[in-house]
Amino acid sequence: MKLWDKGFSTDKKIDHFTVGNDRKLDLLLAKYDVIASKAHTKMLGKVGLITEEETKKLIEELDKITNCIEDGVFTIEDDFEDMHSKIEFVLTQRLGDVGKKIHTARSRNDQVLVAMQLYLKNELTEIKNEVKSLFDLLLKLAEKHKSVLLPGYTHLQIAMPSSFGLWFSAYAESLVDDLYFVQAAYKIADQNPLGSAAGYGSSFPIDRNFTTEEIGFDTLKYNVVAAQMGRGKVEKATAFGISSIAATLSKLAMDVCLYMSQNFDFISFPDELTTGSSIMPHKKNPDVFELIRGKCNKIQSIPNQLTLITNNLPSGYHRDLQLVKEVIVPAIQDIKACLEMMVFSLKEIQVNTQILDDPKYDYLFSVDTLNELVKSGMPFRDAYKNMGKDIEEGTFTPKKDIDHTHEGSLGNLCLEEIQIKMENVLK
Repeated sequence: MKLWDKGFSTDKKIDHFTVGNDRKLDLLLAKYDVIASKAHTKMLGKVGLITEEETKKLIEELDKITNCIEDGVFTIEDDFEDMHSKIEFVLTQRLGDVGKKIHTARSRNDQVLVAMQLYLKNELTEIKNEVKSLFDLLLKLAEKHKSVLLPGYTHLQIAMPSSFGLWFSAYAESLVDDLYFVQAAYKIADQNPLGSAAGYGSSFPIDRNFTTEEIGFDTLKYNVVAAQMGRGKVEKATAFGISSIAATLSKLAMDVCLYMSQNFDFISFPDELTTGSSIMPHKKNPDVFELIRGKCNKIQSIPNQLTLITNNLPSGYHRDLQLVKEVIVPAIQDIKACLEMMVFSLKEIQVNTQILDDPKYDYLFSVDTLNELVKSGMPFRDAYKNMGKDIEEGTFTPKKDIDHTHEGSLGNLCLEEIQIKMENVLK
């Protein structure tokens, strides 16, 4: 069954090509189509386009479909183009002509829009919760290991003293920035497009404010053409949000892979969180973090993919827009899995508390030792030259009792302030 069926068949090759992965992806979206359909049904009854009895029957059957979806028994067979055609078929099969009335004053275009935006709202909320779990863990690890020093690097050269407290909380605060993008995407998704129909509205006296409130959107996407133009745009906004998170996770995963290597030996994990080699019995490979890194790098390409699909399309609907679904939905599932695995694994991290006992890290303290000369009255440039000369001649003696006190330094992590930033972005 196709919603645009005019009584003649379509070549199977054309059907397969145009439907694509919609049936599979729509299993994730079907419950949101039902939510919107219930609101649409109530609105049709409110404005008198269907009777009270017809409204009641449609709602009862839509509730039954919801139960099938929740029980995991809802299917979209090859006879159906997508979730919309399957749901309307079920309603018509059970209710006859009453089932056919549900498509009054709407199009598959605004059905897709509203279902996708409800899906994105839900997924973005879940992503925010996953990010908050990782954030909380990172702050907890920062507090626990705040006194353990860690070499800081620039250009992959030994630079200045850092700490595990700084390292963990740096990624925590970076997640706050990522959530600004996620919140922006949520704001864009939280606008009701239902009632825009095929993108040019309807001659029926529908009540779009009613469906906005009934579905739980913050506001309407008022202009019907603007609502249609939102298709692809809301997915791209979401992609920017999850790609920002992905960038943070990818960098953290790379640090973990680097710090786990025998050349660094800064951190380790229990055997059950690493993998071995088929021929090298000594190996403890960071496969989880390598996959997080790879998946997150892939996710960072999603905004560009969506840009290339939607770029330069004129206003109005085009079939190209169908392709955004198969790009954004798997990416959302991947970022959630990466967040979950990062939390699961980092809970078991083991830090090396004796890293800086190795004399090769003495030069980490050159700047702090130089700064002591400046504090005693020596001009910075003279102190810099003297320190360089000591290092060159091998007479450098590091001052290791460092004292960093300014906000955000290793002696003053400002964990409470970072916590407040996260709470504010989540409000």
